[in-house]
Amino acid sequence: MDDIYNLQRFVEAQQPVFEQVLSELRAGRKQSHWMWFVFPQITGLGRSETARFYAITGIEEARAYLEHPLLGPRLEQCAKIIEAQLQWTARQIFGSPDDLKLQSCMTLFASAAPQLKIFQAVLDTFYDGARDPLTLEKLDSQRP
Repeated sequence: MDDIYNLQRFVEAQQPVFEQVLSELRAGRKQSHWMWFVFPQITGLGRSETARFYAITGIEEARAYLEHPLLGPRLEQCAKIIEAQLQWTARQIFGSPDDLKLQSCMTLFASAAPQLKIFQAVLDTFYDGARDPLTLEKLDSQRP
């Protein structure tokens, strides 16, 4: 299978920390550094070298990410864990600015795969259904 988007970069980054990610999400408190490669954002939002390296270029790459046999199921699993954390806010779970990164990520993947309701469910639970306007702006600018 061709990896035209270099999705392997996410697999390699997640491999040593994914169990820790799940543990932190289940506990309702992100404590280590994995946001970029577990909940990626669209290109142009993050300014750090790490954010740029793990940025998703657009809808097609987001769809490829979701179709990846490991990455798609992991993203859905993480989103389901978060969506069930009704006792906390996104800011309490992720801190700032990672709570905004979560909104951006969920907006990207809800736009890429509206049939997967979990991403919009996270937005509904933590952001009153609001999608991230900067992500939407980036997506709109890519339309022909």
